[in-house]
Amino acid sequence: MSTEGGNWTDLRARVLSALVMVVIGAGAIWAGGLALAALGVVVTGLMIWELARMVIPDNSAKHVAAGALGAVFMALAFWPGGLPSFLLFLAVPALLASEGRKLRLWVPLYAYGLQMAVWYLVMLRGADGGLFAIIWVVLVIVASDVMGYFAGRTMGGPKFWPRVSPKKTWSGTIAGWVGAGLIGWALVVFDGAPAILILMSILTAFAGQMGDIAESAIKRATGIKDSSNLIPGHGGLLDRFDALAGAWLFLLLFNMLFSGA
Repeated sequence: MSTEGGNWTDLRARVLSALVMVVIGAGAIWAGGLALAALGVVVTGLMIWELARMVIPDNSAKHVAAGALGAVFMALAFWPGGLPSFLLFLAVPALLASEGRKLRLWVPLYAYGLQMAVWYLVMLRGADGGLFAIIWVVLVIVASDVMGYFAGRTMGGPKFWPRVSPKKTWSGTIAGWVGAGLIGWALVVFDGAPAILILMSILTAFAGQMGDIAESAIKRATGIKDSSNLIPGHGGLLDRFDALAGAWLFLLLFNMLFSGA
């Protein structure tokens, strides 16, 4: 989420909303199983609904249809013995590609990536070490976001990619890498994790920042400030979880390429 620049008037709303999200998210992650899968279905449906609102103007019926389609096929992806998720998830990109008026190629790819990211998160929770991996990723993204937020607003400086995300600065971006690296370092020192986790933390934070940039590009192309107003101080779910989606998609691709997962 792009949070650099501007004033501090939204800080209270951001903090309160973040606490609610932490309670819901942490509870579902800790419980795993059906609770996490149900949350994944709901979050997917709402994020696809928000994406449809951005790229299909003035058609609430199609917005709802896209969100419902995303939720239904995410639920089917968790159904034992069903079709592979990579096939099920093609339905939403097909709808957005045929109806969206802008970014016809980019938006379907983005929608597909969102679905795969949520699917991977839920599936990872059931694997050995999955809970640790999820906690690590959440800590990395939160540390990157928080340090980037405060560094960007206090230090300012040159913009990271002004044509796409005019509020994001190099100071905030680098501070995010530092924050992520510190999380990896802490796990290496205090939990005995392998040293490579420090580099992986930085790369994961960068992937999260690219997830943020990807959503910013869509919003900029469609002239929309926030994906919705569902979360006070944060905008929509896409505005809040764009970085996490980027991180999960990166780790999924990394595991596919290097771990045979």
